[in-house]
Amino acid sequence: MAEKNLDRREFIKVSSALGAGLVLAPYIITPAKTDKNKPLNIALIGCGAQGQALINACLKIPNIKFKAVCDIWESYNQQRVFRLLEKYGHKLRAYVDFEDMLNKENVLDAVLIASPDFWHEQHAVKCMEAGLHVYCEKEMSNTLEGARKIVQAARRTKKLCQIGHQRRSNPYYLHCFKRVINEAGLLGKITTINGQWNRAVQPDNGWPEGKAISLATLKKYGFENMHQHRNWRWYRNLGGGPIVDLGSHQIDIYSWFLGANPFSVMASGGTDYYDRNTHQWYDSVLATFKYKTKNGVVRAFYQTITTNSSQGYYESFMGDSGALTISESAGRVGIYKEPAAPNWDEWIKKGIIESPISDTPAAATVVLDARETIAPPKHALPIKFNDPYHKPHLENFFNAVKGLEKLNCPPEIGYETAVTVLKVNEAVQAKRELKFNPSDFRI
Repeated sequence: MAEKNLDRREFIKVSSALGAGLVLAPYIITPAKTDKNKPLNIALIGCGAQGQALINACLKIPNIKFKAVCDIWESYNQQRVFRLLEKYGHKLRAYVDFEDMLNKENVLDAVLIASPDFWHEQHAVKCMEAGLHVYCEKEMSNTLEGARKIVQAARRTKKLCQIGHQRRSNPYYLHCFKRVINEAGLLGKITTINGQWNRAVQPDNGWPEGKAISLATLKKYGFENMHQHRNWRWYRNLGGGPIVDLGSHQIDIYSWFLGANPFSVMASGGTDYYDRNTHQWYDSVLATFKYKTKNGVVRAFYQTITTNSSQGYYESFMGDSGALTISESAGRVGIYKEPAAPNWDEWIKKGIIESPISDTPAAATVVLDARETIAPPKHALPIKFNDPYHKPHLENFFNAVKGLEKLNCPPEIGYETAVTVLKVNEAVQAKRELKFNPSDFRI
């Protein structure tokens, strides 16, 4: 135990001295295991709703052993997760302070970080400096400075860092990116993107009577009171509001599918419904991005509304040959051929899409106006996926730790998304179109 602590202190001392020269080193994927069948020992920092979602996915993945959980809400979230993992046979210890955990746990391979956004930088950087690989939930930080430090730490320590944009490992999204868009080109020239995440009105999170965290502990970890701790996403110094919490998942897909980052954004939003004292970020935001691709300019629209859940969440990519609607909710996924597009029979035979659900929409449709067009039939994807949404992304991370795969979302990609999404809140405040410089996305 003493030897491991000495190694960590020496490593931090050396890396601090050499850090300036190592920051620009290329991102290197380094296997942590030579025996791919040996269990990985992991810990969880942050036992709230997101941490519990990660645990539920991990429980379906073989050869994963939880050795520790860490959360400042000791009497509730921490113990609830601890008891759950004990029930499933994991032999572990519970901690309030993550540095205490790092000092005492000497068999860990990796850490899952699901703490509030404003803690991600410190948690991720110190875990990597302690020799551990990191799975860090998005947003990787509530500031660009924090996100930048995570990237630099990954380069400096040569430890893996997967950012939790889990759609990048989702079978539907991978199939659409690789086969529908890039191999078959079924959408043709993409011109427009629409996306949204609408949620119904929700009361602020409360807490069980008698289970509040002490004020001294709350202040030690950056919270003014229990309400802030339970609703941190709405506070400006702690989170980024719904556009960051929800929108970053989908806006990340915009850039991924287009193979480009935006060159401008303008946005409108406000705190129109909730109490501005406790909901400091905007409850509704509408944003417009412009992307420059090899096929021309693409305009991408996005909205997040927290007062009505109509049509839920999805992304829609529209081109001159077809449209793709995609979502983690599998029932929303479909591809629609434009009437003038080339025949798709070849791609049906190759298994990229399925036969249309309805072959004769025209026979069942009465056109009431000359300006109307017949709605095209829906083609489904030949993908069956019923696992928890986070499972494939965690599997990709664990396989990368074992040296079997490359990360689907290394920190450089997470940083690009952070640049894109955090700019939206700036654009709302500026009330004008803001430009991105290509250098904004590089570290």
